[in-house]
Amino acid sequence: MKKLVAQALAVTLAAFALAGCTADNQSQTNGNEGITMESVAEAGTVLDVRTPAEYAEGHLDGAVNIDVTDPGFEDAIASLDPNGTYSVYCRSGNRSGKAVAIMEQKGFTNVTNVGGVEQASATLDIDIVK
Repeated sequence: MKKLVAQALAVTLAAFALAGCTADNQSQTNGNEGITMESVAEAGTVLDVRTPAEYAEGHLDGAVNIDVTDPGFEDAIASLDPNGTYSVYCRSGNRSGKAVAIMEQKGFTNVTNVGGVEQASATLDIDIVK
């Protein structure tokens, strides 16, 4: 859990560093439609909500793995900043949609479903690594 929090903090700090290079007229969306590079220029913490086995097969570089199907998912996200920026993906976009809905119910205010791993890689311009 400490490693997860440390990874999330590192990714969040990197996002803040990059935020100074972005335009002020960014838009936000919680669905896959209308996602542009401007809307995800501040990807924030990138969350992979697939199983650990799926994550091990290939994930976005720097992504934090929190399995939405794990009974401890809500406890795991409770350690995250609800005011942070999160880009959430899974295999096809279904589980990431579920994760986004749960996060919003828990008070997260800036959460984007960036779909499946391939779509998220292209949208966020982040390589898939093993």
